[in-house]
Amino acid sequence: MDYYNPLDLAKFGDIGKNAPEAANKFFAYYGEVFAEGALTEREKALIALAVAHAVHCPYCIDAYTNTCLEKGSNADEMTEAVHVAAAISGGATLVHGVQMRNILDKKTL
Repeated sequence: MDYYNPLDLAKFGDIGKNAPEAANKFFAYYGEVFAEGALTEREKALIALAVAHAVHCPYCIDAYTNTCLEKGSNADEMTEAVHVAAAISGGATLVHGVQMRNILDKKTL
């Protein structure tokens, strides 16, 4: 058994067991965010899939892979979204190197 059990994804709704008001507000917000708007539900699912990879959430990767397929995305689009997430994550890591350089410049004058 892996640490991340795919069956646990179905238990997500249980997060409100001891905080139902907060959970209800979260799920209402979540539903509103993913509703059709300026972006289609398909586009939002691709964004969510990319973010899921960037934040390393296997449950989200599972859920949004399935959602992307349900909304009509294909493997090429989904893979490209993951590569966008990788590029942004990598760039964000590298740009924080400026912080390191700033400290090095102060310490190695």
